[in-house]
Amino acid sequence: MKNLHPSEYPENYTPYINQVKSLDIVEALKDNLNDFVNFIESIPLEKHEFQYLPGKWTIKEIVLHITDAERIFGYRALRFARFDATPLAGFEENDYVPISNANNRDMKSLLAEFIAVRKATIALFENFTDEMLAHKGISSNKEISVRALGIIISGHCIHHQNVIRERYL
Repeated sequence: MKNLHPSEYPENYTPYINQVKSLDIVEALKDNLNDFVNFIESIPLEKHEFQYLPGKWTIKEIVLHITDAERIFGYRALRFARFDATPLAGFEENDYVPISNANNRDMKSLLAEFIAVRKATIALFENFTDEMLAHKGISSNKEISVRALGIIISGHCIHHQNVIRERYL
């Protein structure tokens, strides 16, 4: 991304950021919303709880993981956009999935939740000023900008969509 400088995010997020082609955060979030939902809806029902190796997440668990992570990234973006200087803790995704109950839900429910969260994320980023987007905060002991968080949300979703395509289908 041309306008996003590597000093705005920790290096471990580079693969997610590199997934996103649009320079416009809201456009990227909207495009990714439609693309991801259409992709998941095209997956046969019998694949929804498939694991490509024992202990790996199912597609249902991946969908809910994406939603959970988006909530967390969005919360971080809100705090930092409001110039909250409180350092935020990280989260351990592997602790969330086993208790998520994703496999006891149908895909329609999981996608409805994803869509609701994504629409809220879009509304949040639509109303950030340039100053808010450029602001940085501390998360997981590393500095990150609000703008980078917006791109990471899309890139994280694209990353998992690619994993599903490569390993589950």
